Amino acid sequence: MNKQNFSILFLGKENDVYVNKAIEFCQLNFSNIIYNLGKWGDALPNHIKQWEGDFIISYLSRWIVPEDLLKKAKIAAINFHPASPEYPGFGCNNFALYEEATEFGVTCHHMAPKVDTGKIISVKRFPIFKTDNVETLLSRTYDYQLFLFYEIMNHIIIYKQLPTSNESWTRKPFTKKKLDNLMMLRPDMNKEEFSKVIKATYFKSWKPTIELNDFIFELKTD
Repeated sequence: MNKQNFSILFLGKENDVYVNKAIEFCQLNFSNIIYNLGKWGDALPNHIKQWEGDFIISYLSRWIVPEDLLKKAKIAAINFHPASPEYPGFGCNNFALYEEATEFGVTCHHMAPKVDTGKIISVKRFPIFKTDNVETLLSRTYDYQLFLFYEIMNHIIIYKQLPTSNESWTRKPFTKKKLDNLMMLRPDMNKEEFSKVIKATYFKSWKPTIELNDFIFELKTD
């Protein structure tokens, strides 16, 4: 089996089945790959900061890659973003559900110092169904994201130039603060707004909170 000798730094989320599949694919097709996996709040390992090579691949990574490290990728530093260009930043699927969007997607883009602002390489879109919730939309998003990953990595394997999309980001990246605000249920909300927030934010350990007389309570829906 002939493996490409590009040097690759892979950054991803720990304990994730999709990330593991992406790493296995890279290990099968590239002879020089190192990877680091982490969770929210982890510091970027010091040894990673010393890396130099051809490609940085960010796949569900919990790190914001500093500019000096991005510059050490001789060919490209690319990120696979689990949302379409209309939803950059944090909590993308939550905002899509809240806005009752009919379409979502996944995006591969060049990395820039500011999150989700780099030039777009490719986008894949798919419908959002009225029956979707956070769990079902995330699951389908991750399926499409892995397919896009295989497609883009194939360009690298056969020495093709990375594609260039005509699409661009349509707004500033959502922040954690904006997501926290979305997850807040308030007494002045009507029933429809209440239901929209719950549908858009309730997922496993992520639960909306209730603001009442300056006190904040976690919503229990079980």
